Amino acid sequence: MDIRIAYETMLGLAAEMTLDEALRKYRKEQLYGEIDHALEEGDSESFLRLTEELKAILH
Repeated sequence: MDIRIAYETMLGLAAEMTLDEALRKYRKEQLYGEIDHALEEGDSESFLRLTEELKAILH
């Protein structure tokens, strides 16, 4: 494999990992807000669904 192709592949993977992490962080912050809202509203169904999603993201 040409070293240039390998380097471009590695750069692409690094960019993808960075984007994935940014999206995960953004969704996590959104979930915290939605969980707070569900608690304020007494919406246990949403609370449980959202906390399950948050657990999946954190692991």
